[in-house]
Amino acid sequence: MVSENVLFAFALTLFAGLSTGIGSALSLLTTRTNTKFLSVALGFSAGVMIYVSFVEIFVKAKDSLVLSLGISAGSWLTVISFFLGILFIALIDNFIPNAENPHEIHTVEEMDGNSEHHKKNLMRMGIFTAMAIGIHNFPEGLATFTAALNDPNLGVAIAIAIAIHNIPEGVAVAVPIFYATGSKLKAFKLSFLSGLSEPIGALIGYIILLNFFNEIVFGVVFAAVAGIMVYISLDELLPAAREYGEHHLSIYGLIAGMIVMAMSLLLFI
Repeated sequence: MVSENVLFAFALTLFAGLSTGIGSALSLLTTRTNTKFLSVALGFSAGVMIYVSFVEIFVKAKDSLVLSLGISAGSWLTVISFFLGILFIALIDNFIPNAENPHEIHTVEEMDGNSEHHKKNLMRMGIFTAMAIGIHNFPEGLATFTAALNDPNLGVAIAIAIAIHNIPEGVAVAVPIFYATGSKLKAFKLSFLSGLSEPIGALIGYIILLNFFNEIVFGVVFAAVAGIMVYISLDELLPAAREYGEHHLSIYGLIAGMIVMAMSLLLFI
């Protein structure tokens, strides 16, 4: 029988993934992109993920590996796993063309154009972006699920951070598809469904790890998760926030995210 912890972790991952629908709804209900909101939100998400990765996730991974392998071997494996997580997500990014990368900025204003050629290009952009999100969010689903399985409170914080950063991904899918087809429903559906890769990633990861999950496997996966989250923050969230033209707001969001994450961790000591 599946435990309550597993169901809760899966529910959090589902929530984080399907938040692409929020971005889709926001983009389809407005005639302008709220750059200030997105800049602060992306900075906030990065702050949460960077702080929790170094202060909580990396430390827990190291504690688990040191307990099993000793101080020297455990410390080395923690660091190696952390950078392998970075390498893993970097390789995924490397296979996604820049034009279809879900973290490339698209706004409502830039999509104007009525020619058939323009509409075909927009449709292609939307479809490929949805596919890219599906590939890219797979490890994010595993990260959210693993964190929530170990510590539900930590899982909630990470799920919220990833949900926030999925909002502009929903915009990136919905806006070009809407302007290509004129159908808000079609744009919303494709954007919403593109987030399903996160719970699918969590489910596949759980099935693979279920039979040999121990302290060492947990430590390796957790350290890799920390690396994945740091890479996402530095390579995608913060640059995307700055691209919206609100540099100081993104930094304020970053600091606010760190403060909120620090306070939430202190409250559960």
